[in-house]
Amino acid sequence: MTPAAGGKVLVVGDVMTDIIVKPEGPLNRGSDRRAAIRSRPGGSGANQAVWLGAMGADVRFVARVGAEDKAGLESYFRGFSVEAMLVADRKHPSGVLVTIVDPDGERSFLTDRGANLELCADDLPESLLDGVGLVVVSGYSFFAPGPRAAVRGLFALARSRGIKVAVDPASVGFLHEVGVGNFLDWTDGASILFANDAEALALSGYHDSVSQMAMLGQRFERVVIKRGALGAVIGTRDGISLDLPAPRVPVVDSTGAGDAFAAGFIAAQLRGADETACLKAGIAAGSEAVKVIGGQPVRVSGGS
Repeated sequence: MTPAAGGKVLVVGDVMTDIIVKPEGPLNRGSDRRAAIRSRPGGSGANQAVWLGAMGADVRFVARVGAEDKAGLESYFRGFSVEAMLVADRKHPSGVLVTIVDPDGERSFLTDRGANLELCADDLPESLLDGVGLVVVSGYSFFAPGPRAAVRGLFALARSRGIKVAVDPASVGFLHEVGVGNFLDWTDGASILFANDAEALALSGYHDSVSQMAMLGQRFERVVIKRGALGAVIGTRDGISLDLPAPRVPVVDSTGAGDAFAAGFIAAQLRGADETACLKAGIAAGSEAVKVIGGQPVRVSGGS
């Protein structure tokens, strides 16, 4: 299923501003708690696009943002060599996500997706697929009717042109809200699924990776299960073909680690790497992402 080496990646997904909160202890209902609070660029699709660009991939990114943010965001993405095709929404602001980080690095989210919820078919014309070898769609795009119809239409166009499609489920909470069976039907036949442990459990109903792989492999050509500190596994309906550990690293913030993993895997794949090298690259990228606050790498060059 490997796209041609050097092909363009089209990423479709959310742009968010992440407000990251690290309290010094449990929240005091009705009172204060000291915390470190930082604002960072985010959104699952944006994270993937920026990591891919930072890794040297040829990447095009499509999203809907508040009109007042469009020019600044386009400049930001250019700084990572991302071709950003942003649609200005004049009625809705850009999305905002509040992330509360526990001492062990685990996160809880409060989400206002804003303009992302207005993504529509007109925002995803077939011309976006020109020169593209792989389409990557964040699961968030399936969690509201308008964006879902738009990306399903893009999926159909991509597959009719022989272009591979990758999906990241993105949110266990929203998976259960829309219905696991529905999500599986909407994404059935995608070339690759990137799922973390919790998402693989939700989608398959099984706790162990072997059973998860057997079940999810019936729906997707290849399945990658991201297991955090335990590393990752990859396989098909025939079972797990590779299980690799992750290095031990200090966890500052796990926001965007899964997005970095997917970008590392895909960037290696575009360079023509084999399955082992791709999985290693994904694990390495995810391990780097947890060392810093926020879901995106440090900017590597200035925008224009």
